[in-house]
This record gives sequence, C-alpha cells and structure tokens, in this order.
Amino acid sequence: MEYKNVTGHIYDIQGYAVHDGPGIRTTVYTKGCPLRCLWCHSPESQRYEFELGYLPVKCIGADICQNACIDACPENAISRDEPVEATDKSGLIQKAKIDRSRCTNCLKCAEVCVTKALYPSGWETTVDEVFDRVIKDRGFFNDGGGITISGGEAMAQFEFTYNLAKRLKDSGIHICLDTSGLAATELYAKILPYVDLFLYDIKHMDTKMHERLTGVGNEKILNNARFLAEHDAALQIRVPIIPKLNDKETNLLQTAEFCVSLGKAVKLVQLLPYHKTGSAKYERLGWRYRLTNLEPPEDDFMQKALEMFQGYGLNCQLH
Repeated sequence: MEYKNVTGHIYDIQGYAVHDGPGIRTTVYTKGCPLRCLWCHSPESQRYEFELGYLPVKCIGADICQNACIDACPENAISRDEPVEATDKSGLIQKAKIDRSRCTNCLKCAEVCVTKALYPSGWETTVDEVFDRVIKDRGFFNDGGGITISGGEAMAQFEFTYNLAKRLKDSGIHICLDTSGLAATELYAKILPYVDLFLYDIKHMDTKMHERLTGVGNEKILNNARFLAEHDAALQIRVPIIPKLNDKETNLLQTAEFCVSLGKAVKLVQLLPYHKTGSAKYERLGWRYRLTNLEPPEDDFMQKALEMFQGYGLNCQLH
C-alpha cells in the first residue's frame, strides 16, 4: 500500500499497553491537541513544539557537573538552587533551578545534561522509524491486540497519523485510533478505511459546559461521531467521569442516550474515573495544575454510573 514517510512529533511509545483498546497493544503517543481539558493527565502532549521538562530528583548538582546546563543556556534561565542534601548523603549539592519566564525551550541545556534531569518533551521521528519500532512487538498482539495511535490528538498531526495507519494496515495489524473527535469530518472519512476501532471520547453533552472544561464546544465532536457511526466505523466510546464537572446524572443520562443513538457502531462504552496520576507532570514543565483539590469519584458512584449505562442496553465497563 502506497504511503508517505512523513515526519511527526511524538512523546512516547509504550509496549504492553492493556488499556488502549482490545488485547495487548503498543501505543504511539503523538504531540499536539486542540483541547485543553482541565484534567489532562498528559500535559506534555498538548503542544506540538518540544518543551523543557525537569526532574530535580535526577539532578546530581550543577556544581558536580561543572555548570554544564547553566553555561549552555543562552537566556541565563538556569541557576543554582539552594543547597540540599545529596541522595547518597555524601554532602550538600546545588541542583539546577529554572526561571521559566526566561526559558525559550531551545533545549540546549537538555543536550548537555548527563543524567537527563533536563529533557525534551518528545522527539521528531518518521513513519518508517515508528513502524520499525512497533513491528518488533508483533508477537504480543494476540487476542485482538495491535497498535493504538493516540495523543494528544492524533488527528492534529493528520498526515503523520494517516500515513502511519496506512503503513500499519498494510501489515495486517489491528489499528485503534484514540481521538477526541475534534478534526475535520473529511479527515475522518479519509482515515476510516485504515482504522479498525476508534477510541472516541465524549466529555460532556452540553456544548457550553464542554467549552468551559476543554476550551472548545462539542458540536463538531458529536457530529463526527454520528458520521463515523453512519459509515460503518467501530466505536469504543470513552467517558471520563470528573467529579463536580461532568458527573451530574443529567449529563450521564444524555451521554448514554447519545451512545444508544449511534446504534450498532458502538461496540463498548468505557467509564474512566478521574485520577491524579498526571498532576506531577505539570510541575516538570513549569505549569500549574488547576484541579489540586479534586478527588477521584467513589467506587459506589462509578458502580451506579455503570449500571445506568447498562440499563440502556449498552455494553459498558469501568476502565
């Protein structure tokens, strides 16, 4: 099958993924997303450009590495922090301290950081390079497993995602596309023949509330779901449950009704309870996490939500 070996930006490739579609999968995570969900657990995925990440726990001290990162920064954005005890208790060290107001994400400091305490939030790659990496996992793709192209929003890098899907499809691999649904309908029509299952997010049924929570309305998202259902796509609907934001009974009932309206295209509905595991990533990028006081939903609530969706005859499970 003819494809183009185009270049794209990704931030991770994870093998043995069991939550990104059926079976055991390898997931390719692309960068760039048009949504800004308040609960996003992968902030490094939001921007297409590479940003500077910092893990202080890996820093051995600017004094020990002879100010390599400090000297490499053309904006004087890195300095020595206050002295702290070294992890091995060998004495006091001064770790790197970043002035984010000065940092331009040139990443020159990351190039010289020997411990990778300073690191870029992804890398540039090609369709062929990704294919050569993920095809090595083919022996694990039993029981319906395969490759999932995720994000960010994979459709935001359409040419890369489209050509990667074509390249993988030609090898007979089961392909999932994880998407928020926010892209031009004609792009979904174009990629549809090369995707076996769409992992499709429904975050809120009210467009004004959807905009408050994600930065965009939901009209195009719902319309694209209808389009895919009408054109024989297979959909696995994913519904994040965020306490106080989208967990009201009215919204959940409307979501279940919408899933029913898509008919046989919906193979599974997954309810995804909010979690805090991604909050630490914000600090690494110098961002502020806005849901610090929010707690995950109670198990009893998730069970009732599950029964509500199942009451509509939907094949539904907790993620």
